[in-house]
Amino acid sequence: MLNRRQMFIRSAKGFGGLALASMLAEETGHAAVDASKAKAKSIIYIFNHGGVSHVDTFDPKPTLTRLSGETVPASFAQGLKTSRIDFRKAIMRGSPWQFPKHGHGGLEISTLFPHLSQHADKLAVIRSCYSEAFDHAPAMFHSCTGSQFPGRPSLGAWLSYGLGSENKNLPSYVVMSDGAMKSGAGAYGSGFLPATYQGTIFRSGKSPVLNLASPDKVTTQAQRETLDFINDLNRGHYASREEDTALDARIRSYELAFRMQAEAPGVVDISTESEATQKLYGIDQPMTADFGRKCLLARRLVERGVRSVQLFFGTNLGDDWDDAHNDLLGSHNKMAKKSDQPIAALLTDLAARGLLDQTLVVWNSEFGRTPLAEGKNGRDHHPYGYAMWMAGAGIQGGRALGATDEFGLRATEDRKSIHDVHATILRILGIDHLQLTWRYQSRDMRLTDVHGEGEFTNWLYQQKA
Repeated sequence: MLNRRQMFIRSAKGFGGLALASMLAEETGHAAVDASKAKAKSIIYIFNHGGVSHVDTFDPKPTLTRLSGETVPASFAQGLKTSRIDFRKAIMRGSPWQFPKHGHGGLEISTLFPHLSQHADKLAVIRSCYSEAFDHAPAMFHSCTGSQFPGRPSLGAWLSYGLGSENKNLPSYVVMSDGAMKSGAGAYGSGFLPATYQGTIFRSGKSPVLNLASPDKVTTQAQRETLDFINDLNRGHYASREEDTALDARIRSYELAFRMQAEAPGVVDISTESEATQKLYGIDQPMTADFGRKCLLARRLVERGVRSVQLFFGTNLGDDWDDAHNDLLGSHNKMAKKSDQPIAALLTDLAARGLLDQTLVVWNSEFGRTPLAEGKNGRDHHPYGYAMWMAGAGIQGGRALGATDEFGLRATEDRKSIHDVHATILRILGIDHLQLTWRYQSRDMRLTDVHGEGEFTNWLYQQKA
């Protein structure tokens, strides 16, 4: 059975169908959306590519530190595996970093994050996340799309489909990355949703959008006439074909690109920001300049109505969190130093501009890293228990939800799957994850599939005792 959106698209080809499709993409009246219940209007999702060690960042384990150098009790290691080490024989490795308490809630945060620690009372840390995939690509697909297999729509694509856009001159879903990801583009793709909902890449450096300016001596009027002629040809071609979401997305991308030429230059030009703001993000320092620029651009995008901004941090080969296989100290010191100040600045800036209450900020990774030693100075992948955090959108911070066992091996208390996380994110943005569906292969598909029962929105907004 076709849903309303699909029926209109299939029954109205040509210009009328395209116009209607455009209106549908921009509307916010999806049956699954209740704007009155939304805690946030937009999301900035910081995804740490490569796997951040939970026991070295947001999940302190005194017992692990005390027993460092010993083997794990057999009862704890049973049923666990990684690609490189044997849980039954490997020794435990305590964290080389300290975990002082911060803020009014006394939240324990690693000394890797001196700037972020100043925002402890804004952070709600979830220490009981778990997954089933310990290879990068399947784990990234799982974290970003809800499935270990490619071809499913990403979280950002579902949000674009469900919420539409607040600014028709900018993409609804923007993605920034340091380089190629181990999952490929599927982590921010549209899957079986229409291609118009996939993430729009803004690149690194001082020119995030390529070919944004018109060629010399080409007037706006000439460009408009050329675009109209191309669209006439495309509409005729579209009307003669079965539903072709890729062609539909390409047609609309021309229009969006034309509109972006008026607004996007002002968005991406961070030179208009004060020197103090740029210094706050660390743009004046080589170590933090690149990610600081991305975090600042993320703020500017949500400020102008972009629904979803996803920052994939640490995607340069040989320069990511995954270097912890051989050099835990080197990799985590370097990656934390690159990101700590920019992320703290993002929270500071959003709050100062009155945007933090309407913006959900999420920090996550595809998995954690094993509490056991890999080689002389490493940690392997570890999906059985890891940590993430959320902030903004009115969330009550300064505390942690759930727990792993005393060694950090397994999530044991209030265990949360990625489906629970996705359901929670959707709820904060005013979407019922059970109702946001797309008919595909004779089934009403959703981001959380048949899962998401552990949604924890109530905990995030519960007043602290």
